[in-house]
Amino acid sequence: MNVVFLAPSYPPEMRQYTRGLAEVGARVYGVGDGPLAGIPPETRQHLTGYLQVPRIMDEVDVAQRVQAWLRGKRVDRVESNWEPLVLLAARLREMLGVPGMSYDTVLGFRDKQLMKERVKAAGLRVPYSFRCTSQEQVREAAHTVGFPVCIKPIAGAGSADTYRVGDEAELKRVMKLTAHVPEVSVEEFVEGEEFTYDTVCVDGVPRFENVAQYLPRPLVARTEEWISPVICTVRELDQPTLRDGIKLGRQVLKALGMGTGFTHMEWYRKANGEVVFGEIGCRPGGAHLVDQMNFTCDIDLFREWARAVCWKSFEADTTRKYNCAVIFKRAKGEGRIHTIQGLRTYMDRYGQGVVWENLLPVGSHRRNWKQTLVSDGFLMVRHPTWGGAMTLANAAAEDVTLYAS
Repeated sequence: MNVVFLAPSYPPEMRQYTRGLAEVGARVYGVGDGPLAGIPPETRQHLTGYLQVPRIMDEVDVAQRVQAWLRGKRVDRVESNWEPLVLLAARLREMLGVPGMSYDTVLGFRDKQLMKERVKAAGLRVPYSFRCTSQEQVREAAHTVGFPVCIKPIAGAGSADTYRVGDEAELKRVMKLTAHVPEVSVEEFVEGEEFTYDTVCVDGVPRFENVAQYLPRPLVARTEEWISPVICTVRELDQPTLRDGIKLGRQVLKALGMGTGFTHMEWYRKANGEVVFGEIGCRPGGAHLVDQMNFTCDIDLFREWARAVCWKSFEADTTRKYNCAVIFKRAKGEGRIHTIQGLRTYMDRYGQGVVWENLLPVGSHRRNWKQTLVSDGFLMVRHPTWGGAMTLANAAAEDVTLYAS
């Protein structure tokens, strides 16, 4: 099994998927724009071959270089789990005659407006929205939809360049902030709780399913620096508040023609119980969500994803044992972190439920919280009950503080 894997070392979590592919028996041919010497030895050992390209985002150039590099070699799969490269992977599959989702199918997971159109055509509830390529179109769409609206990139990931707009004054401000984005979606802002629906699919059939809740919603967390955002996987999926969302997720997979691999979807549950589609990608969720899912079930989804794409198989026990929460921390002040207050007391009290402490150490320069959800590090905790997990998460959010100057 020869697998071309785009960007095997960046972002850093891609190293785990590279390992997973090698562990299920694949020969991994990596493609990236960094030098081979810059790839950590523990990842380099899993590569059968590596092609360094000048610009990994240059789809035409990369496709030509990969074709020339692979001439004479059998290629069985072309994969990428990084959002900016999923279309390139699909293009390479078509050029090389390799099985997997087509470019048009993957486009439905990447282009947010086309995505909503296809989901809506299947009779599913989506936010009312418009594709806009000019500020005049943005203004017209916002007035047509009616405030509040959500403005986001057509081909974005996470919540980058995504804003809730409540009135005309905010619209003018956000239009300036998003002027660099070539295409945006202006859509209805859906009031309600926000969840994920995550899967590993084999030929469109979920072999693993997960739901996590955002606390608070990402757009709120991106607005206020003092918030310690929490994402928590839900142990018990068979409950009334989640059933319709999971059903919606399965219907979306069918509507978009999902093949084999990870998916990460966001959906809303309104106060009246209605569920509304948000968006979906044919790749895993970021910000260590896969690690959370692993800790939820005590499995290795990096390896099981690889088994799915290589052999159309999934072997892990998917019994859900815990609710697993990640709490992202943002230091107070600017510059370098000089104090971490409350961590020792927290670990003394709740350490048994902590599965990963990954806060930036004292002396580190703090990160830009607007550019990365991971911010200045995180604590990851788990507990068999939802209430127990929330106790651990809330204490980490309130009692652990990083200071910088």
